[in-house]
Amino acid sequence: MQTALDRARQLLQETRGDRRTRTEEGFQPTERTLPRLSSPWDIPWTQNVSSYLGSRNPLAGPVDPKTESVWLFDTTAYRPIHPYPHSQQPWQADFRAAFFKRGTGRDVSKIVADIADKVGLKKGSGEEREQGEKTIAERLQPFVDVVAPARWVEVKLPDGKAKRLGPGGRSGTSQQIISTSSEHKDGDTVETHAVNEVVTPHGPMTTRFADPEGWLVISDIDDTIKITLTSSPIGILRTTFLSNPTPITSMPAFYSHIHSFLNPTWFYLSASPYNLYPFLRTFIHANYPKGTILLRDASWMDLSGFLKGLTQGTEAYKRERMEKVHHMLPKRRVLCVGDSTQSDPEAYGDIYRKYRGWVKKIFIRK
Repeated sequence: MQTALDRARQLLQETRGDRRTRTEEGFQPTERTLPRLSSPWDIPWTQNVSSYLGSRNPLAGPVDPKTESVWLFDTTAYRPIHPYPHSQQPWQADFRAAFFKRGTGRDVSKIVADIADKVGLKKGSGEEREQGEKTIAERLQPFVDVVAPARWVEVKLPDGKAKRLGPGGRSGTSQQIISTSSEHKDGDTVETHAVNEVVTPHGPMTTRFADPEGWLVISDIDDTIKITLTSSPIGILRTTFLSNPTPITSMPAFYSHIHSFLNPTWFYLSASPYNLYPFLRTFIHANYPKGTILLRDASWMDLSGFLKGLTQGTEAYKRERMEKVHHMLPKRRVLCVGDSTQSDPEAYGDIYRKYRGWVKKIFIRK
């Protein structure tokens, strides 16, 4: 869930450009009419209260395969830079997981109908309306499922060892750095499966290995490689919940050329919540080189929060995510690709100036 602290931080990070776009495009009037999808009271009180303890939660328990599920996020393994170059460090990666309660049984028909009306599906239009509402319901489900804080899952690492991921905190996500002494080379990929694979409906996580040196691409997603229409609240709702996800013209060919010429490590950056991870992962795998997807850690319990996440404080959020990528791979040569919305030029420019020589080129699509 998105905590009060998350909301306050996001509001404080809102720029003048954010406020201008939100005012001119009528985001607030639209947000006020959007329904709430779930409530913190849907979470058992023991999990809700104890989730404040995060990874140190003594009341945390394993995922229940009958009622709960886990998403395992793809990641990038790297070697930390040692002050003495002759001392090679073991591979390590940021392992993330998200925990949900499955099939909460809430009737979402009114919410689906409300979104259908807002995005322009005409009532009584027969098959078109019926198919549209079916698509909306399917894509809305990750927002309706209640997060399951205070849960952990056991996974089997590629070296055969079992490792516990979690427990998740307030947002229902867990994050931990895991090291491995296994031998790998740049570009290798390995899969990490849950010990009980029934709990992972979207399958295993993929870890991609990246040497300290080489090329790296940080790419924005929304309106850079995928049509999202982030300057319009109705546009966001339509492209997220109804329309077929559509690549930006010529961008798949451009990225294919970069990949074949430079063979970089790929990071895809969006201010969307992690609820959209399966949706965006499927889209990227179908159209672009595979890589690690960086999303906001919070799960929005109302659609107004989802719209705010894409339009408030995006410059600061993207800058923070790129700081973490720099910490992982400070010797890589970086290409940044974005568009003229969501403060991409400003965020990329800040990182370019802070880490002189790290970012080699910035491409902005207008």
